[in-house]
Amino acid sequence: MVNSPTSPSVQKRSKNEALKERSNYLREPVATELLQDTTRFTEDAIQILKFHGSYQQDNRDNRAKGQEKDYQFMLRTRSPGGFIPPELYLTLDRLSQEYGNHTLRATTRQGFQIHGILKKNLKTVFASIIRSMGSTLGACGDLNRNIMAPPAPYKNRPEYQYAWEYANHIADLLTPQTGAYYELWLDGEKVISAEEAPEVKAARERNLNGTNLPDPEEPIYGQHYMPRKFKIAVTVPGDNSIDLYTQDVSLVVITNKKGKLEGFNVLAGGGLGRTHNKEDTFVRMADAIGYVSKEDVYDLVKAIVATQRDYGDRANRRHARMKYLLQDWGVEKFTAKVEEYFGKKIAPYKPLPAFKYQDYLGWNEQGDGKLFLGISVENGRVKDEGTFRLKSALREIVQQYSLPMRLTGNHNIILYDIEPSQQLAIEQLLEQHGIQISPEGIEPLVRYSMACPALPTCGLAITESERAIPGILERIRALLDKVGLENEHFVVRMTGCPNGCARPYMAELGFVGSAPESYQVWLGGSPDQTRLAQAYVDRMPIHELELFLEPIFVFFKKERKAGEKFGDFCDRVGFDAIRQYTVEYESPKLNSQSDTGLVNEVIKPEPSAIPVASGKTRYRVGVRDELYKRLKNVATKQGKTMTELAAEALEAYLKDI
Repeated sequence: MVNSPTSPSVQKRSKNEALKERSNYLREPVATELLQDTTRFTEDAIQILKFHGSYQQDNRDNRAKGQEKDYQFMLRTRSPGGFIPPELYLTLDRLSQEYGNHTLRATTRQGFQIHGILKKNLKTVFASIIRSMGSTLGACGDLNRNIMAPPAPYKNRPEYQYAWEYANHIADLLTPQTGAYYELWLDGEKVISAEEAPEVKAARERNLNGTNLPDPEEPIYGQHYMPRKFKIAVTVPGDNSIDLYTQDVSLVVITNKKGKLEGFNVLAGGGLGRTHNKEDTFVRMADAIGYVSKEDVYDLVKAIVATQRDYGDRANRRHARMKYLLQDWGVEKFTAKVEEYFGKKIAPYKPLPAFKYQDYLGWNEQGDGKLFLGISVENGRVKDEGTFRLKSALREIVQQYSLPMRLTGNHNIILYDIEPSQQLAIEQLLEQHGIQISPEGIEPLVRYSMACPALPTCGLAITESERAIPGILERIRALLDKVGLENEHFVVRMTGCPNGCARPYMAELGFVGSAPESYQVWLGGSPDQTRLAQAYVDRMPIHELELFLEPIFVFFKKERKAGEKFGDFCDRVGFDAIRQYTVEYESPKLNSQSDTGLVNEVIKPEPSAIPVASGKTRYRVGVRDELYKRLKNVATKQGKTMTELAAEALEAYLKDI
């Protein structure tokens, strides 16, 4: 199969593997179908188009029976370390206005997305991005995705500069070498780009024990590329602005006392994608693998890539991420196989300080006399809406001051290289456009939240996320205030499906779409995203949010240790204790309804109809105290809501009547 240290057995291959093999290195059938006067690509072409950085979608709000779907395309940038030069930003801004839905979206992987592109405009948009120092190649598909790095542009902290440098170099090392990208979108013209570092080119060409394939076009990937997407991050000790435990590979910069680079700690095997009701799919944190010197880091990265390339599951795409290889083999066997490709033993992992969450909002010194400014972007959506005109503000600032930006792993934006003399004018311009720049002025629940786009554009979305989370956070804040936790906040993350693009499984409180208007709820992640949360219930109708969370918050207030955060509390006391308290909890009687849909739990309400936040009507039926407690106890044990359990019982009873 390949010239690897111990050749893997030949597997039955999935349909996608055959598509990649027939694609002529990512050319077909995209090249043929791009010339056809249609509004969409076929399913086969869609899979190959992903490697070029685009997903075919449709606006699900516009679906109508008997009519063609409202097909459109999302393009995603490949921006190592989140770097967006001024020219590229202005181009993306213009393209989103002329061809997209008039917004940009900063992703949780430090790139930008443009939504709403029509097929007839796809080539124009691709070409414009490429000619403006940008790229989308490898932002999607079965290969190395955008490499993350801390966005803080510290000029007096060399470890941050090393993180940027090696994020760029490893991105270049693992960039697909096929000419398909420029052939399709620039008719074969290759634009002038930054010159590749000689050591990167040498590392790509160097074949250590089968890390390279006998393939003239793709020496690292071959014609089948990777079994699934592959994610890498480079960070510095203590900085967890990039969720290092969620990556396939994370490198941590190690410097000596003089600030000179010595090497990298290496972690591997993280990943968050999963599927509901498929127990063989799961979330996993990366394991420490060891330490590598700076001279060997490219060879070690290639050795890890080769191990996953050759031994990852190409038959079952649900089992194809590298986390499953780590889980199936164990760290010791995985490391031994990597060492076969690497050709030497991997040194022991070096001690590190605890990792902390960082978002770098507000004004900061960057260490060379200049400033950088972190701007909170709710859900990453750069738009103009009412008095909030972030899109216009950024356009004016970049045009006037030609500032570069770094996107963060929490879908915020950092403008940097700002002269102190420009600070006041930039601050005034942002304030005039309704942008809050003081971190203290941002609602903490909003500041530390993330949500994926979900509906209406994502084809995988089961329910709402980006459009729902603002109202949900308002309801959580109202509930915290009600139970006497006015100053409390925690990390909330939401996704419309279990793929986990907003990384909800690392949150203190995570919502994962499980049915229309219903979510799986995860609890117990750490405030610094260094511990996985756990699934608490599988399906919570969002109109029951207050009923569900109130007893948990009251228990937290009553039993927390001094200064203990919500996620740490849930992890410490455990779910059995939380469930037991919720069974015994009795809330005050029903209060008057608020605009947020806040509903207090009641013991014996009279039958009534209560409007909820969704605009629908929810009917209540009273039950005896004893029956109520039994119902709540069983529902808690089964991980269901009382509404679900009662509905199931009533449906079964009424079925034959």
